[in-house]
Amino acid sequence: MSTRVDGPKGHGQASPTIESRDELAGYLEAGCKPQSEWRIGTEHEKFGFNVSDNTPVPYEGDRGIGALLEAHHNCFGWDAIRENGKIIALSCSDCPIGGSISLEPGGQLELSGAPLETIHETEAELRQHLSQIGSVGRQLGIGFLGLGFSPKRTLDETPLMPKDRYRIMMQYMPTRGAHGLDMMFRTATVQVNMDYSDEADMVRKLRVGLALQPVATALFASSPFKEGKLNGFQSYRAQMWQDTDPDRTGGLPFAFEDGMGFERYVDYALDVPMYFVYRDGRYIEAAGSSFRDFLAGKLQALPGERPTMEDWADHLTTLFPEVRLKKFLEMRGADAGPLGLLLGLPALWAGLLYDKTALDNVASLVEGWTQAEREELRLAVPKTGLATPFRGRTVQDLAREILALAEGGLLRRARVNEQGHDETRMLTPLLEIAETGRTEADRLIAAYQGPWDGNIDRLFETEAL
Repeated sequence: MSTRVDGPKGHGQASPTIESRDELAGYLEAGCKPQSEWRIGTEHEKFGFNVSDNTPVPYEGDRGIGALLEAHHNCFGWDAIRENGKIIALSCSDCPIGGSISLEPGGQLELSGAPLETIHETEAELRQHLSQIGSVGRQLGIGFLGLGFSPKRTLDETPLMPKDRYRIMMQYMPTRGAHGLDMMFRTATVQVNMDYSDEADMVRKLRVGLALQPVATALFASSPFKEGKLNGFQSYRAQMWQDTDPDRTGGLPFAFEDGMGFERYVDYALDVPMYFVYRDGRYIEAAGSSFRDFLAGKLQALPGERPTMEDWADHLTTLFPEVRLKKFLEMRGADAGPLGLLLGLPALWAGLLYDKTALDNVASLVEGWTQAEREELRLAVPKTGLATPFRGRTVQDLAREILALAEGGLLRRARVNEQGHDETRMLTPLLEIAETGRTEADRLIAAYQGPWDGNIDRLFETEAL
C-alpha cells in the first residue's frame, strides 16, 4: 500500500494549486518516457514476528518495529521519516539501489525499491535489503516471513502502526466491504512498477496487465493459511481484495472501452471517495468525499480550498485496482513470497511489456477476451489457482504460454550481468511452477499436512526470509 515517506510538506502548498481537470491528466502524461529511460521498480512486503514465540511484533518497546527502524537508521545511515515524533519510514534517496522502507498498517515491512534498469540490479537491491533488515532483526529477536496472508495472527492480535492515515482508513474500510481490515492488517504483496512511452502505450500495457493479473495471482499464490489452519484457497490475499471496497478495487472494465486514456482514468479517480487530506504534517479525514468536489473547492473538510498536485498524488495512492496508474503502472496481483519469486515478478512483466514482440503477442492473446471472461477469471483464481479452467484450457496452460513470451522478451532485452547471465534466469522458479502445476501454496500445504503435522509454528522455523 503506497504511503508518503517524505515527511511534512509545510502547509500543503509545496506544489501548485490545481486550476483545472486538464492538469490532472497532465500529471499522468508526465510519466511518459522514451524506452531508453524505462525502469523497473519492485516493491515487496513481509510479516515480522517474534522469533521466541512467533507472535506479531508491536510498534512500541525496545524490541518493537519502531526500535527495528531506529536500529536500521543507526546501522546503515538511511534517513528517518517521522510522524508525530515516531519513526515510520526510512529513505535512501541518494543510493543507486535502495529506495525506501515503510510500514503497512499491521506492521508489515515494505521495501519500495528504486527505479532500476535491470533485474540484476533488482536482485542486488533485494539481497542488500534482506541482509540489512535481517541483521538488525536478529539483534532484536525479529524474523520475517514472505507470504500473501498472515498464517497465524488474528485481527485482534495484530498491532496498529502509528500512522494517522491508517486510523482514518480503518474506520472507513468496514463501511465498504467485509474484508477491508483483513486486507490492511493481514496481507502482503510483491508488485512491480513499469513505465510507458505515451498514452497509447500506457493503455496497451494497462489492458494486458489487467487481463493477466489473475495468471500472476495463480503463479505467485502463497497464502493457504488463516489463523493456523488451511483456508481452502491458493491466494487468500487475492480473495480478501474481492470484498474490500468496490469503489477502488477490481479489474477496471472501462479500461477496455473505446476512448480509454489519461483523461478517462482521471474521471474514474475523481469519483473514487477520498480518505484524507494532508496538511501541516497531519492527516485530515475526508472519508467519503470526492476529489471532484475538492477540485471545485467544495470539500467539506477544507471549505473553499482547492487541491495541490501533492493532494492528487496522495489520492492516487488510495486507489487499489489490479493495475494502478500513477506516473507508471503498478502490477498488483501477486502474493509476497521467497526471494526467487520476488525476482520472478519483475522478470515476468519486463519480459512481457518491455519488448515489442512479446507485447504484440500478448496483446493479441488477450484482445478477444470479454469483460465477463476477465471477471470470471479474476474471481475464480484465488481458490483454484493454476487449475482454473479458461477458454477450454486451464490457467496453467495459459501461464506456460505467457512465460514463454516473457522469456523471449528477456532474451531480446539481452541485459547481462558481470557473469554474462541474462535476466531469463529470474524466471526459473515460475517456469517450474507452470510446468509442474505446483505453486508455493501447494508446497506449503504439503509441508503442513506432512512433516509439520498440522503445526503452523513449523512454518516460522523453516520459511523465514
